[in-house]
Amino acid sequence: MSDAVQAPRPLAGKRILVGKPGLDGHDIGAKIIALTLRDAGAEVIYTGLRRSPGQIAQVAVDEGVHAVGLSILSGSHKELVADVIAELRGRRATDVKVFLGGTIPGEDHAELQALGVTAIFTADMPLDTVVARLAERLA
Repeated sequence: MSDAVQAPRPLAGKRILVGKPGLDGHDIGAKIIALTLRDAGAEVIYTGLRRSPGQIAQVAVDEGVHAVGLSILSGSHKELVADVIAELRGRRATDVKVFLGGTIPGEDHAELQALGVTAIFTADMPLDTVVARLAERLA
């Protein structure tokens, strides 16, 4: 028997896709979130850079994910989120939660939530807060 203390894994059993829609080529934040979610117990699928909303939605359906996390720094977050959510609905994946991170102005949060975004994370949020909020939303 080991005396090692095991870290809490609040996202154990969850499958989460992290995607970078649009033309934004900066993915350090997306990779940090993917690793953080993995360390919190989630199985993470990262789609890579410059994916279309349709590609992201199809991978989400094919992989049977519980949530899709979108990382958007380009300023086109409202359009891209609307397109990804429409693509998910078109594939009957209405139970898949969508969360968002990146450069998202506070004045856009209410509109994004009205579109169906379950959580919005900004760069100044501690990673443990991101994990806790996401675990709460996926419970």
